[in-house]
Amino acid sequence: MGKTVITYGTFDMFHIGHLKLLQRAKALGERLIVGVSTDEFNKQKGKKVLIPYEQRSEVVANIKGVDFVIPEKSWDQKIEDIKKYDVDVLVMGSDWRGKFDHLNKICEVVYLPRTENISTTELKKSLINFVSVPKEDIIKAFEVIEVLKREFE
Repeated sequence: MGKTVITYGTFDMFHIGHLKLLQRAKALGERLIVGVSTDEFNKQKGKKVLIPYEQRSEVVANIKGVDFVIPEKSWDQKIEDIKKYDVDVLVMGSDWRGKFDHLNKICEVVYLPRTENISTTELKKSLINFVSVPKEDIIKAFEVIEVLKREFE
């Protein structure tokens, strides 16, 4: 059997950066396991998620190349998972560089570069800006649309 690779993440608001990370992780081995952070674990980390764990894990499980998904419930779980699933390579984004080097004793640790110009944090900021458009501007926009629709009927 080829190498087993594992990676972890929240995968909230799944985007191209997540997809590229999973594709590059899969390219490092034959089997890819993905730990998706549970809602409870995200709370412990101080992270707010928009999409519940069940939906996030289902999205990730249906990505081509992902062999199976496990819930990530704690920081300490990585050691147990590496041993339990006979993992050869732990993959993390480069924003975690150095944080998991201690695991090099039990498997190879690879930090992959983040996809440029995309992040969940930036998407959330954009969403906040989008939904913070004044109500009056939205009403005016709909009024203009209605006028245009009547003109083209």
